[in-house]
Amino acid sequence: MRACDVASSEASGGGINAHPMDQFMVKSLFGGDGVGFLTITNQTLWLAIAVLIAVAILVLPVRNAGLVPSRMQSVAELAYGFVRKMVVDVLGEEGLKFFPYIFTVFIFIAISNVQGLLPWSFTTTSHIAVTAVLALAVFITVTVIGFMRHGLHFISLFWVSSAPTVVLRCLLFVIELISYFVRPLSHSVRLAGNMMAGHAVLKVFAAFVPALGVAGIIPIGAMTGLFALELLVAFVQAYIFTILTCVYLNDALHLH
Repeated sequence: MRACDVASSEASGGGINAHPMDQFMVKSLFGGDGVGFLTITNQTLWLAIAVLIAVAILVLPVRNAGLVPSRMQSVAELAYGFVRKMVVDVLGEEGLKFFPYIFTVFIFIAISNVQGLLPWSFTTTSHIAVTAVLALAVFITVTVIGFMRHGLHFISLFWVSSAPTVVLRCLLFVIELISYFVRPLSHSVRLAGNMMAGHAVLKVFAAFVPALGVAGIIPIGAMTGLFALELLVAFVQAYIFTILTCVYLNDALHLH
């Protein structure tokens, strides 16, 4: 359990010494206080681990795929089928050309979210620097596809022709345009905020365990429920990020 990392939340002098935000600090793996552009940090390490886990779960089990799937092959096929159905439901068969990208986004976020619950791990998706890059990649991809497919007619996505007056249409055009450019912010903050909030609450409850002594069984029980909830949230947030990516792509492929 991620909350098992309670060493930094020990009780001191009979009080509670909880520092729930310390778990989100980016630190250099090789010493030094400064973190530069090329510094290898704990965040870098766990981003690489997420990629290796994805390869271990999805690539290696299907290299020698059998007619009767193994357990790991079944997991890979289940994930593949789940995301493929999502893409087809939102984008139609035409959207399958974007399936590799969407599938990669879903798997990377889901693994990053879940591994953040492991003891002594680091939740990479709790940082806006990571989620913003993912969201900007989606935003740029959708915008480029929209203009490549429709040319300048893509701008009509923001023009509400059903509005009764020209003044109202112009006002709605501005609102829709602002809403479009706010997408990367809402897309990224939603994921990072949910990951950070849940993990911080787990750390706070963990700090109560040594402070309460025998009565620490009470926060342990609460932590068990919260951990189960956080595990669910990890997959739900990966799903929400991915389904929004599909919705945004649908806007680019099928205007209005």
